[in-house]
Amino acid sequence: MSAHPIHLYGDPVLRAKGEAVREFGPSLRMLGNTMLESMRSAKGIGLAAPQVGLSLQLFVIDLCDEENQPKYDGKKIDAATIMPLLLANAEVTVPDGPSEIYTEGCLSFPGVTGDVSRVEQAIVHFRDADGAPHTLECEGLLARCIHHEHDHCQGILFIDRMTRAHQLLVASKVKKLQRATQAELKAAKKKA
Repeated sequence: MSAHPIHLYGDPVLRAKGEAVREFGPSLRMLGNTMLESMRSAKGIGLAAPQVGLSLQLFVIDLCDEENQPKYDGKKIDAATIMPLLLANAEVTVPDGPSEIYTEGCLSFPGVTGDVSRVEQAIVHFRDADGAPHTLECEGLLARCIHHEHDHCQGILFIDRMTRAHQLLVASKVKKLQRATQAELKAAKKKA
């Protein structure tokens, strides 16, 4: 299966809440691998199904934060042993804690970055490609990435989480991207 094109801001699929994944097994694993290929070709560390046009509660991540070891099913592990990771039907809990502001980007917003405030911890209950349940407790970059991709599955975009100052700074770039994407979608619809 070849990589899926990444859908850009302005495509309505990015604002839709994804449906629960209902079918597990080889076809979901294949979809996850294709999403990973798309993510890697775009030089990303995470990608949600809506970003490839699929309105599903599904995302993939491939990153190793050497500073923060996660707990996977209750055991501290080296993140490299579980990466890449496919998370279906993820439920994310954000523990109480201070939020940190870091600059984020998004594959659906090429050339757009901004400061986003997030708690850098996450407890995630999810199912893998075979449908087996898992729990991941993490912090740092991995937690930020999980929050970002989980948001995508809920129709929430990183521009919604940006500080107000950065929303204003990127507003013209975001509007330009939205207009271009909508024009492409309209042209594609006419051809069909």
